[in-house]
Amino acid sequence: MAHTLAQLNSASPAEAAAMLDGLYEQAPWIAARAVQFRPFRSLADLRQRMRQAIDEGDAGARLALVRAHSRLAGAAPSLSEESAREQELAGLAGATADEHARLRKLNAAYDARFGFPFVLAVRGPRGAGLTRGQVIEEFERRLDNPPEVELQEALHHLHRIAEIRLQDRFGDVPGLGNDIWDWGERLAAHSDPGYAERGLLTVTYLTDAHRACARLLSQWMEECGFDEVGIDAVGNVVGRYLADRPDAPTLLTGSHYDTVRNAGKYDGRLGIFVPMACVRELRRRGQRLPYHLEVIGFAEEEGQRYRATFLGSGALIGDFRPEWLDQKDADGISMREAMAHAGLRPEDIPALRRDPARYLGFVEIHIEQGPVLYEMGLPLAVVTSINGCLRYQVQISGMACHAGTTPMDRRRDAAAAAAEMVLYVERRAARDGDSVGTVGMLEVPGGSINVVPGECRFSLDLRAPSDAQRDALARDVLAELEAVCQRRGLRYTLEESMRAAAAPSDPAWQRRWEQAVDALGLPVHRMPSGAGHDAMKLHEVMPQAMLFVRGQNSGISHNPRESTTSDDIQLAALAMLELLDALANDTK
Repeated sequence: MAHTLAQLNSASPAEAAAMLDGLYEQAPWIAARAVQFRPFRSLADLRQRMRQAIDEGDAGARLALVRAHSRLAGAAPSLSEESAREQELAGLAGATADEHARLRKLNAAYDARFGFPFVLAVRGPRGAGLTRGQVIEEFERRLDNPPEVELQEALHHLHRIAEIRLQDRFGDVPGLGNDIWDWGERLAAHSDPGYAERGLLTVTYLTDAHRACARLLSQWMEECGFDEVGIDAVGNVVGRYLADRPDAPTLLTGSHYDTVRNAGKYDGRLGIFVPMACVRELRRRGQRLPYHLEVIGFAEEEGQRYRATFLGSGALIGDFRPEWLDQKDADGISMREAMAHAGLRPEDIPALRRDPARYLGFVEIHIEQGPVLYEMGLPLAVVTSINGCLRYQVQISGMACHAGTTPMDRRRDAAAAAAEMVLYVERRAARDGDSVGTVGMLEVPGGSINVVPGECRFSLDLRAPSDAQRDALARDVLAELEAVCQRRGLRYTLEESMRAAAAPSDPAWQRRWEQAVDALGLPVHRMPSGAGHDAMKLHEVMPQAMLFVRGQNSGISHNPRESTTSDDIQLAALAMLELLDALANDTK
């Protein structure tokens, strides 16, 4: 019979610790420390307290915790009962002779490299179990980690194992999270040619895969109980859950369903699925809100097929430029032609512009796309601002000359100057703490191994939480560029290729997200977003605020290994329901 939180909170310290024993193997001290924080406001609160107990312990205790865990694919009686059941779910008991031999070899190599057993949450991000192939692939990948990185990775997996075991003991099934996770898998079945055949996810604007995604999202919105569902003139999927009165204002939410190339399954799409699940829950309750809820799957945000971004959200604020229609993709197909093929009418796009006076604001849920929450062990964070960004293309010109005969003090080396700039950008951005600077493209055109580079081209991407901080970073970087080139006798040209204003969260909407996270019994962590989002476009005309969801695999994004768990998704959905209910009380 499953335990309840009330039973845990009212039990004696010894009884409470016994209820939690075995979540972390051979480590009763974790439960004993955690129960001191009772009463727990939620199981999420309990999970954070157990992690806190480990984080506050010494390094030796953490290493001992990893060493005490059951060996992957070990033989009884070395496996605990729960480890044996978990490994059975992953099919390890049915491994072939070749797979067993491979696992034995991997275990031996891992032991020799790290000195502790390989720890993997074999039940995976959905809790249903990884496949043997996935287990072996992860084993092989992690063998390359530096020892200190791998120890932290092992601890992260121990926390995930404990999270799933706690879920089982308390009958805490993340139903909303599981359904949203499944939607992500099903939508990811659609991918552009050249990627689909290799099992990779790429969905660019108005391709066959893109339009299939739009149809599927429309179908799911209808099944969730939206009152109005349609695809608009730019390809956005629009669902409206109507209020209890026709003249009510509207809350806008959503994110994008297009992807980068070789993408993950959650960037953008999570922000569509979560409010869809919330509408389904409201419909199940028979609950109408005192405001309309409009959920939009934005057709384009990534700028992958055409040299234009935010086509979906931009159309809602009147920022769709007619000249974009003549842009052509790599196959020579213009945007105008792609729209015609999709049955869209560009002449209808101006009518998509929303009247901000009729909207309460815009909220967006998004996977973090970075390592902060993963490293902190927190499932959610409230976004304080979306970083402003400046991008430049730089060309430095010097003198190409013979690498063997030109003395070092006679050179006008363009690449050496660029190298100085790469290092300066790194130092200068780090000085602010929350600024970032990147040289993501670096090229020596026509370079040869025995020629001093006479030309070097590189990109600059400079971001900060406020425009003033961004501009100060840019001034210093460009001043350094001038100084380096002058000192080295070089010339340079500079082209600004993008300027995006920072989008600070609206204070009232940020507080609503903070209150929603706190209501779940979670610590409220605030952080800026270094990535751009649809919210920064809507910010131009209405108040906005975002909620981040932790990514797995060190928070990697724009990568097939991008992932999150159904448990973290569940918390995001519950947070949004909290926000919707609180807003309903505010607007009655």
